[in-house]
Amino acid sequence: MARSALLNVMVQAALKAGKSLARDFGEVQNLQVSVKGPGDFVSQADLRAERIVKEELMKARPTYGMLAEESDETEGTDGAHRWIVDPLDGTTNFLHGIPQFAISIGLERNGEMVAAVIFNPATDELYTAERGGGAFLNDRRIRVGARKVLSDCVVSCGMPHLGRGQHGKFLVELRHVMNEVAGVRRMGAAALDLAYVAAGRFDGFWEDSLMPWDMAAGILLIREAGGFVGDMKGGNDMFNSGALVAGNEYIQKALIEVVNRPVPKA
Repeated sequence: MARSALLNVMVQAALKAGKSLARDFGEVQNLQVSVKGPGDFVSQADLRAERIVKEELMKARPTYGMLAEESDETEGTDGAHRWIVDPLDGTTNFLHGIPQFAISIGLERNGEMVAAVIFNPATDELYTAERGGGAFLNDRRIRVGARKVLSDCVVSCGMPHLGRGQHGKFLVELRHVMNEVAGVRRMGAAALDLAYVAAGRFDGFWEDSLMPWDMAAGILLIREAGGFVGDMKGGNDMFNSGALVAGNEYIQKALIEVVNRPVPKA
């Protein structure tokens, strides 16, 4: 596949940061799991990866703005472009030695996502997309799944944990979805979940309480793979609402209906 100069910059930044995370991942698997030790280690791994990504991107395009998980937002002087970066999506997986984590880099132009990279250094899977150019996994074109009914589908989700999210609301959503689908998966890295939808591995995805860096790259990947992405109401307000539902034309619409069903009567 032919990549633009911008996408090449993003890929190189992700690959370079990925080498750093891969080294740290090898170390963290040998650490005793405790609050003080591995937690601080992972924080440092996260910050190192973000520093690498920021240096590579800003060196190539110093006038662009940047929104990254581990630092304050930087306003760009060109006023049109913004990098949206998650240097380590799936931190808890990383901490526990689970190879399901990724670097996510999206490029926004005048409020629209135009380029995306999601890279899992543990599996060496590189997802890329540019607006109008399709979506790819390691240079192979990918498409969303073709299933049309939820009963045939495996869908993924984010699940609120200790101190995060509305547990009761999620349990109602999960109850409804479980009654409609062939399987539900919770993998622990939203960027990769979205990449898996783009690749047809998952048929759909839903989650509330996401941040822009969790979903920016994945939104474009899915759309360029022929899929649909929206908020819980079917609109386009994912960044402000923090909610996202994705799938192909049929499954996304069906999932929106299911997750918005009212609380069942006792």
